[in-house]
Amino acid sequence: MRKYEIMYILRADLDEAARQASMEKLAGLLRKNGASIDKVDESMGLRDLAYPIDDEVKGYYVVLKVSAEQAALYEFNRKVRHDANVLRFFIVADQE
Repeated sequence: MRKYEIMYILRADLDEAARQASMEKLAGLLRKNGASIDKVDESMGLRDLAYPIDDEVKGYYVVLKVSAEQAALYEFNRKVRHDANVLRFFIVADQE
């Protein structure tokens, strides 16, 4: 398994319970396909966006460090594109 870093931005108008549910749902997508989540970093938290995305000007940033096979990332990518709570996301290979 290779190591990856996934960053996603959730809608700012989600309350704490909805935000945690969305985060758990996204983590569940990875785990269901054999990935392991090594670290969850919410330290960036709620921030202003550099430019509006879908009329949103703020977003809640989350960074995941994961160990996964390509198939798990493909499935995550496919499903997260249709999640209305996720404004943006990207996946990069971790260099550590």
